[in-house]
This record gives sequence, structure tokens and C-alpha cells, in this order.
Amino acid sequence: QVQLVESGGGLVQAGASLRLSCAASGRTFSSYAMGWFRQAPGKEREFVAAIRWSAGITVYADSVKGRFTISVDIDKNTVYLQMNRLKPEDTAVYYCAGAPRLARGWSEYTYWGQGTQVTVSS
Repeated sequence: QVQLVESGGGLVQAGASLRLSCAASGRTFSSYAMGWFRQAPGKEREFVAAIRWSAGITVYADSVKGRFTISVDIDKNTVYLQMNRLKPEDTAVYYCAGAPRLARGWSEYTYWGQGTQVTVSS
């Protein structure tokens, strides 16, 4: 059974940093891509970043480019999202997801975690 478990969310002030983690288990993800999405209350799910697990190829949403960094630790089967210079508009539930190929669309992703709340106060 595939499991994606996020952690690392919390309440921070604007300008602070957080690092989200997503521990993957239940299958081999080496050929997969992993993505982070977020959803704020009353808004649609939004693509944040994705990485090709084995190749390290990354893509980012324009809204986070230069502030967020996605990375993987293959030995730990874990994906990270380092978030710097956080803004109040980054407030959302952040989800980790797995897809057969690198993609921005949430419908491309097969596996999903339960989400972790990130709240940025002004």
C-alpha cells in the first residue's frame, strides 16, 4: 500500500522559512515524479513544484520560483519543500503527490498525502 506522509507545517510570520517533508513508502518511486500542491480555503488546488525523482529535474510555479526549493533524498525515500521568505498568500494546506511523469496538473498525480497546514501571519 502506497503511503505519502507530509510533515513540517506550522504557523510562522511573514519572511520566515519552513521545510516540509513527504515520506514515501509502499512502492519504488525512482521512476516517478513527486509534486507539491496547495489549497487555500475557497480556492482551487494549486501546483507549487515538482521533481523527477531520479533525474532531479524540477519545475516551479511562478509564484514560488526563487523562494521555494524542491528536493529528494533517495536513501530516505523523502521529498522536501524548502520554503523561504514566506508570505501570507502562501497560507494553505500543502499536499505531496506522486505521478508517473513530471506534470503540473493535479489530475496527473496518482498518489496523495493527507496534507499539512501552513499558516503565514502578516
